[in-house]
Amino acid sequence: MNGERDELNDWLAASYTKAYRTAVLICGNPDDAREAVQDAFLRTWRFRASLPPDEGRDPWLYRVIVNACYSKLRQEIPRRDRERDRVDSAMPIAVSAEGPAAHAEHALLADTVAGALQALPESLRTPLVLRYWSGLSEREIAMAIRRRPGTVKSRLHEARRRLASDPALAGFAEELLGAVQ
Repeated sequence: MNGERDELNDWLAASYTKAYRTAVLICGNPDDAREAVQDAFLRTWRFRASLPPDEGRDPWLYRVIVNACYSKLRQEIPRRDRERDRVDSAMPIAVSAEGPAAHAEHALLADTVAGALQALPESLRTPLVLRYWSGLSEREIAMAIRRRPGTVKSRLHEARRRLASDPALAGFAEELLGAVQ
């Protein structure tokens, strides 16, 4: 029994950073994300006997996290408070910035991406976050959000299409392409 408990503790501890990043990107607010992850981990602990074996664990955990995030988003918190406390420049984008100018450019890009993500409806934002920030496969996303794999594929396609047509992101893409050439 103790070995199972330790294994669960280790798995949850190793999953926390990615789970929190996922929740921040879905909720758009670090405080709501922190509460959602805490709720999800408590549910995971409470229902640990229901945990699927190895490969099914991560999709199961992300289903609980997504549901906790959706619960937070449904709460009656004024939208202006959410907007004021948005994560913007805390957006977890891996970059290697050298100097203040590069850091400022990356922070601006992070703000722009965060804004574009938050502008997407939940039904498109969640699969996108689970795929590109949490690293789940389309099959795992389907399990996590309880949708068919075809639905996940079409939502990812639509989310990418909307992000590609976002004028602010297009400006960064043009800059990046110009720098490469």
